[in-house]
Amino acid sequence: MPTLNLIQHHPAEGPGAIANWAESRGLTLNVFRADLGQLPPASAAPVILLGGPFESNAGPAWLESERQWLASSLDQGAAVFAICLGAQLLALSLGGNVRRMDRTETGWTTVSFVDGQRLKVLEWHEDAFDLPPNARLMASSERCEQQMYCAGPTRMGLQFHPEWNAESVAVLNEYFAEESPLPRGQQDDAAHAAVFEWLQVTLDGWWAAV
Repeated sequence: MPTLNLIQHHPAEGPGAIANWAESRGLTLNVFRADLGQLPPASAAPVILLGGPFESNAGPAWLESERQWLASSLDQGAAVFAICLGAQLLALSLGGNVRRMDRTETGWTTVSFVDGQRLKVLEWHEDAFDLPPNARLMASSERCEQQMYCAGPTRMGLQFHPEWNAESVAVLNEYFAEESPLPRGQQDDAAHAAVFEWLQVTLDGWWAAV
């Protein structure tokens, strides 16, 4: 079976719906816990970067190791699909900027895509990225203009969390307790299904380009 590397940064933020997509496509996910010092060798191998509650341009020592690893992998031509913290790390590596927002963006949020599509997605972030040079803006929200970008066909960054399904939200709410701003006890099945459909199409396109 083909394999795909995935970098996880926090015990409560796993691959979620990405695991469902990978299984349905006959892909084996190799999950590395960067917060535990786990990273694959720097190479041109495609990789998915997840999110996490850390500052992309500061944070713990292991995050600096990941920044160096990512820069080396990009130099070797790696394809990257990056979410939230991952998208910020990718933006920095490609010459962009990350800054603190005036207000955090949390919960279900409507994102508008450049093709006219609109989608309710889950958010939880207080930092935002400015686009790297030559990157193309793909989506925006009312509170955060830079929600998604692509830098060529195989490098993509998303500020929102399409991988968070109902199980992901339950895990995050249990781990972060009252600190979590995510929905509790809501029947969001239709919203999660719409996001998963979008995620499958988007990941299929990225994987085909890889």
